[in-house]
Amino acid sequence: MSKEHAEQFPDPDPSLWAPAPKGPLGQMFAPVAGFGVTLSSMFRPVATEQYPEEKVPTAPRYHGRHQLNHYADGLERCIGCELCAWACPADAIFVEAGYNTPDAQYSPGERFGKVYQINYLRCIFCGYCIQACPTRALTMTNDFELAGATREEMIYEKQDLLAPLEPGMLAAPHPMVEGTTDAEYYSGEITGPTEQQVAWVAEHRPDDPTLSTVRAEGSH
Repeated sequence: MSKEHAEQFPDPDPSLWAPAPKGPLGQMFAPVAGFGVTLSSMFRPVATEQYPEEKVPTAPRYHGRHQLNHYADGLERCIGCELCAWACPADAIFVEAGYNTPDAQYSPGERFGKVYQINYLRCIFCGYCIQACPTRALTMTNDFELAGATREEMIYEKQDLLAPLEPGMLAAPHPMVEGTTDAEYYSGEITGPTEQQVAWVAEHRPDDPTLSTVRAEGSH
């Protein structure tokens, strides 16, 4: 540094950032000041959770195990776009799309999630995947008890992630609601299965257990 530069930009006064000097009392207790937190904690009541016998509920928006959701008529929300896999910073998600056919319509539109895997040995539960999902197909539950004896057990497949069908839903595959496109599904206009959908499943899968609980809402 040149002399001219030093004169133009002198060093600031150390007192501007240095801690305030301690008085005689502060200097006396300085060696034991770090025990203040420990001593104050000794007189607080102990909060011990009796897990796993007693499970304390998690916060409502806790990021736990993932879940693949359905529409009101039972079709799957996942369209196999793979945006969740692209958004995952840990590369924990693998998605392979399949194409819907008239005899095997699993989701609205052209494609569905044929293969869906989440490796929970990699997942960091950041929630980026659910933010990237355009159809709210993927959400996160409050389930935090994830353990396995092998690595393979920690790779959850699509059947492990699909949410249970609610009463009144019709198991996929089945046709979309008559006279609709995927746009009506995305905008939430579908409120349940129709009589035509129920009749289609009864014809192609007469032993489907959801036929006994489905509630048809008539033609749309």
